[in-house]
Amino acid sequence: MPKRLVSLVVSIVLLASCATPPPLVSSIRGDFSHTKKYLSWLIEREMAQNEITGISIALVDDQETIWQQGFGFADLENKVAATPDTVYRAGSIAKVFTAAAAMQLSEQGKLDIDQPLAKALPEFSIRTRFPNAAPVTPRNIMCHHSGLPSNFLQGLFVREPDRFESVVANIRDEYQAFPPNYVFSYSNLGMALLGAAVQKVSGEPFDAYMARRLFLPMGMTQSSFVPRPIAKAYDRNKEIEVFSLRDMPAANLLSNVVDLSQFMKMQFADGKSGENQILSAASAHEMVRIQNKSFPMTFGQYVGLGWMMSGIDVPGGGTVASHGGSLPDSHSMLAILPEHKLGVVILSNSSSSHVAVSKIAAEALRLMLEAKTGIRKDATPPVRAAERAPTADELREFNGNFDTMVGLARISTKDGQIDAEAAGHQFRLTPHEDGLFTIKYRLFGMMAVRVGAFEDIRLSMANVDGRQIIVGRIGAESLIFGEKLKPTTIPEGFWKNLGHYEIVGKIDGPTPDKLLLREDNGLLVGEAHFPEFPDLLLRIAFHAVSDNEVVTAGLGTGRGDTLRLIGAGDEAMLGFSGIQLRKKLN
Repeated sequence: MPKRLVSLVVSIVLLASCATPPPLVSSIRGDFSHTKKYLSWLIEREMAQNEITGISIALVDDQETIWQQGFGFADLENKVAATPDTVYRAGSIAKVFTAAAAMQLSEQGKLDIDQPLAKALPEFSIRTRFPNAAPVTPRNIMCHHSGLPSNFLQGLFVREPDRFESVVANIRDEYQAFPPNYVFSYSNLGMALLGAAVQKVSGEPFDAYMARRLFLPMGMTQSSFVPRPIAKAYDRNKEIEVFSLRDMPAANLLSNVVDLSQFMKMQFADGKSGENQILSAASAHEMVRIQNKSFPMTFGQYVGLGWMMSGIDVPGGGTVASHGGSLPDSHSMLAILPEHKLGVVILSNSSSSHVAVSKIAAEALRLMLEAKTGIRKDATPPVRAAERAPTADELREFNGNFDTMVGLARISTKDGQIDAEAAGHQFRLTPHEDGLFTIKYRLFGMMAVRVGAFEDIRLSMANVDGRQIIVGRIGAESLIFGEKLKPTTIPEGFWKNLGHYEIVGKIDGPTPDKLLLREDNGLLVGEAHFPEFPDLLLRIAFHAVSDNEVVTAGLGTGRGDTLRLIGAGDEAMLGFSGIQLRKKLN
């Protein structure tokens, strides 16, 4: 049967079976039957709507796996069904395990998580523009406040990766992006360096240590850290090529829901798995303790050690600890309610499952909480205050250039409204009587209409440490949505080298088909377009730090990275995160 027809048949079958949700029933304490029925319906609906090929799920109540099941296909072409034993790419769930290894070694006295990383990994060094800042430590790496760059791009996402520890030598001429303990900046590079420290102080290869000290004692027989993935992946039910991520400790975990259930049980048992004490109770509790409450740029985006402590809201459930695993080809989610010892893990093999796995995880925890405790608190829909006209102060504050989560945005208030252009699309920020702003999409650049994806987002402006920051609120979570950019001088050398660029040498992996350095509205702007995402044009502003160095403007993940001008005249090139760029002649 042709692949297109297979995809259509799968979608029709799934849609037919998930048209109506199972009826709501009153829960009997300890009875998870309705939870299973509802989640089965929800998974099938999400798979049909988003063309997801395969999903596996497991639910854990303390030391009991109460449900595990596969949906769809692990291998669509050969009709291999997805099951609880199906091995998937678990992506960044790997970071929770790398953090657990660091805590093990801390208990053994081999790694002090509050001392400079260089004590455990003497080979580590990186340049800094913050000479009086605190050091990079294992603790601030585990909570993504190390100030390290988010990634070292050269050789990051390829078919044939180098060993992950190669980054230790390769970053010596790079710069820290931010001072440590300042702002949340998610860093795969940081976790690669922490993995290198685990390897150094344990005296054995990282993957071997993880197998011997974590996987085998917990009975996780199908889990491994590998340089190359072996799982299939799909985009809208079409098989796609799977690339490797060099930074193994950050994202190259292969596992299934059966094994990951064992890890949740260990967490609920104060670090114990069967007769084996994997972590001390103190370490297990510390990993799910919020680490960044006192940091200046938190805004309610909380982090533990390895775990994220915000992002999923379960009313009445207390703290939610979670970690997603998002790769270009697949997505996953591991989430627990530590106070109630309830957990869910969802693994998928599809690029289109990102929103679905988070939605399913949140619903699973809500339903499990009700079934176990009787607590039922549906999320309260936000009360939308009446719309109003912008004030003069708001028009002044919002007018200008902003770095945002979707790249550079130009916000204009010349017509008495707050209109934004970002990523090739136009939006309007609408103020309300409660002081918050909502986002409307400007259809054809004119009519402002509500779009479902924006309905729950609320924005506000805050001034912190001399920065004008747009704070985004989604449910109970707040985070940095954007920052107003101050005018900056474009160094003469960069002025002379505006134009189109190409990457020097062969890139073994996804490659942009357009790279442009340009001046735009007084800013130095880089543009990148990837053929895999035809509707997206990534635009990032830079600000100068010297005559031959500029850094990506803004706060947080992917910001603060250095672009260097190398050489002069016709021989001039650009250097960025280990990649060299040559100006095109035509």
